[in-house]
Amino acid sequence: MNKILQKWAPPLLMFVMALWFFGNLRAPKDTTFAFTEFGQLPLTANGRIVPLDSLARNSLLEIREKQTLNAEPWKSWTEKPKIIPAIEWLANVMMNPVVADEWPAFRVDNPDLISLLKLPEKDFAKHFDGKHYSWNQIQPALDTFRKENDRVQRIEAANRTAYENAIVKMNQRLSLYEQLKNSVQPANAQDWPAEIEAFEKMIPEAVAAAKAQQAGEKFDQQKFAEFAGYVQAFQFMSGWQPPLILPPNGTRDWRRMGDALLDAPRGATLDAFIHAYVAMTGAFAANDPDQFNAALRELQSQLVATQPTAVAKARAEVFFNQMQPFYGAMVIYVLAGLLAVFYWFNLSETIRRCSVWLVWLALVIHTVGLIYRMVLEGRPPVTNLYSSAIFIGWGAVVLGLILEKFHRNAIGLVVACGIGFITLIIAHHLALNGDTMEMMRAVLDTNFWLATHVVAVTIGYASTFVAGFLGLLYVVLGVFTPNLTRPMTKTGASIVGTAGALIAKGHRLQANKEFSEAAEKGELGKSIARMIYGIVCFATLFSFVGTVLGGIWADQSWGRFWGWDPKENGALIIVLWNALILHLRWGGIIRERGLVNCAIGGNIVTAWSWFGVNMLGIGLHSYGFTDAAFKWLVLFVVSQLAFIALGSLPLKSWRSFGHKTVPA
Repeated sequence: MNKILQKWAPPLLMFVMALWFFGNLRAPKDTTFAFTEFGQLPLTANGRIVPLDSLARNSLLEIREKQTLNAEPWKSWTEKPKIIPAIEWLANVMMNPVVADEWPAFRVDNPDLISLLKLPEKDFAKHFDGKHYSWNQIQPALDTFRKENDRVQRIEAANRTAYENAIVKMNQRLSLYEQLKNSVQPANAQDWPAEIEAFEKMIPEAVAAAKAQQAGEKFDQQKFAEFAGYVQAFQFMSGWQPPLILPPNGTRDWRRMGDALLDAPRGATLDAFIHAYVAMTGAFAANDPDQFNAALRELQSQLVATQPTAVAKARAEVFFNQMQPFYGAMVIYVLAGLLAVFYWFNLSETIRRCSVWLVWLALVIHTVGLIYRMVLEGRPPVTNLYSSAIFIGWGAVVLGLILEKFHRNAIGLVVACGIGFITLIIAHHLALNGDTMEMMRAVLDTNFWLATHVVAVTIGYASTFVAGFLGLLYVVLGVFTPNLTRPMTKTGASIVGTAGALIAKGHRLQANKEFSEAAEKGELGKSIARMIYGIVCFATLFSFVGTVLGGIWADQSWGRFWGWDPKENGALIIVLWNALILHLRWGGIIRERGLVNCAIGGNIVTAWSWFGVNMLGIGLHSYGFTDAAFKWLVLFVVSQLAFIALGSLPLKSWRSFGHKTVPA
């Protein structure tokens, strides 16, 4: 029975987790309104074709920092609060804002901002959780907020306080909400289909009145004023710069609803796409699913006939959104990492194999997500900070599995799962800034040298982080546990047992020989040090090659190979740091612990090159600027310095080196 369990437990566990992942691929069934199909409608936002589903998820992430809306945040999960999918929330914002304005979609964390907006404090009895508020709760204090925002906008970003940064972020969220509310109809529309019908009938008379006014002739001023009211409403819609929801028609490109309506008096008729959206809006506001679904199907058929490529791309992205490969991989990395750590406590080969199988499953899912993104974007795997986090994690997992293949002591598994999970968490927080597949900036216009440069240099980042993570493990295991000098395989453990028996019989020389063999087979500290050395060699190669390729790309794009740009300097520092480690090791200046501490220092150098130089806000590579990461970068650097300090403690303070399995 035990042999059967040892053989089949790993594939069975992997199969169960695969079923869990594939279960998420099923699209939710719509019982009334066809929200799933509505989410597949293409539009243009952030310079690219996206489905409404992506617009909904990205917008809700920016506003609430979640991809779903909890309409009852004061309830605990055991009370089953009402959870609303992002696309249903967006449909209400666009077509029935009276309902959406009541939902607590805005996350407000700063207590001073809560006070400025006169929002209620936490009181679960009154249905306030103290963090999430509705548009209707915020709207009465908008005038006060806008005055404060005008003041804050005049302050340089580097000099703003936490409260002032919260003001800026809140202004972005409110503006995004206003954009969405004015995408299909004016935010204050009462009966949009009736208003469009009246406007369309009024066009001939309004055009005639305008001509009469220019000629100095009499015209119906009441009709003209009424028509001017419509024009002002459409101008108000367009002024918010909402997404372009109307597909190309004739010689015109993708258009905003407001712009298309403003063109109508100039001779452009209200085409079928406008009428379809108007019909959907009216049916949705009237809570008529049948009429809504019929208008939606009519719009879909028109789009398939005229924009087949856009429709196919939108549907592919909706499937990607539903799949959520990086979330799935992150969950599996956590489970696999826990199993790998648990292996260290009981040395069960079955547990280690279960972890290996799960890491492979997570890597496959991670890879599928990475390739899918590349196909959707038509770009190399690294185009912004978000995609760099995804790719660095992927590279670290591959390296971790390679280490595990040779050493089989779960160290490679812990490295793979730890870095894989951390980088995907970083990517999740970077996604809060909006669309992660936005059009690349001109400075990153793709070509062969860019593609090879970003891949090579990011692999250099990943491998340097892997070496640093191994260094962290060495310090933790050495300072806080006796395991660094103990064999970590069953074979080594059995030899130690044999050595103990020989000592009992007085055969100390033979015991020492047996123990030496155990150390060679499984002493963890030496094994980790060998891993670090090999990874640093690998990191040096790829960081150097990636930096050189970046220079070639810069020469083609900017006409110079090297310009001492902060990002270029950061990449060069990584190369020099890894080369320094190798020279110190080869020269005998550092040994095992020195190698470990230098590898941990590589984490600081790489984090600075990855995030820090972007925070300077200068140079041609500042495309990934994010001030929100500054606090976390500082905390990370401080933590690495603390580990280096621990790694520099005298050996007598290390539990591992105070432990002796065989007495002298």
